[in-house]
Amino acid sequence: QVQLVESGGGLVQPGGSLRLSCAPSELVKDYHTIGWFRQAPGKEREGVSCLSRSDGTTFYTDSVKDRFTISRDNINNMVYLQMNSLKSEDTAVYYCGTVHNPFFSCANLGSSFWQGMDYWGKGTLVTVSS
Repeated sequence: QVQLVESGGGLVQPGGSLRLSCAPSELVKDYHTIGWFRQAPGKEREGVSCLSRSDGTTFYTDSVKDRFTISRDNINNMVYLQMNSLKSEDTAVYYCGTVHNPFFSCANLGSSFWQGMDYWGKGTLVTVSS
């Protein structure tokens, strides 16, 4: 059973924008931390951004700071990743994942935070190309 469903990926030109959406299922909606990580062809996974509920901590990997914004819609139980000024190096499959350990800190592991995730979806492909 898929616990999280990502959507919003697609083909966009350099400098363009996309908004990714993540819909956690009822089984994982009581997460402690939620975030996005990505994997480009032939590269390691990289944590992009995460948000912790308990203290509101957010993290952005250096390459996306001031371009990407993570947000949460508590009413609809959705999480978003707004991506602006996209670059070719942002091309990757983007995954949404959750952490249920209440002692997990979004910022402590840097871009390796994805290694602490308990659940993640099948991903959505973002291609930045002219």
